[in-house]
Amino acid sequence: METAPDLPKIGAPATGALAAIGVTRLAETARFTERELLALHGVGPKAVRILREALAERGLSLSGE
Repeated sequence: METAPDLPKIGAPATGALAAIGVTRLAETARFTERELLALHGVGPKAVRILREALAERGLSLSGE
């Protein structure tokens, strides 16, 4: 059974950019580096910070960290 998306509130442009590459769950963002995320149109430093903090709360981190 598919679980509901659990991305934190990072704004519509950033959420859309992640969805465009098939990312709908927070844990999926751990496959990417900060640089890769920032390269997505619509994802800025604030969105990356929020994602990083949410990952840390779950014992995860961005790739390469």
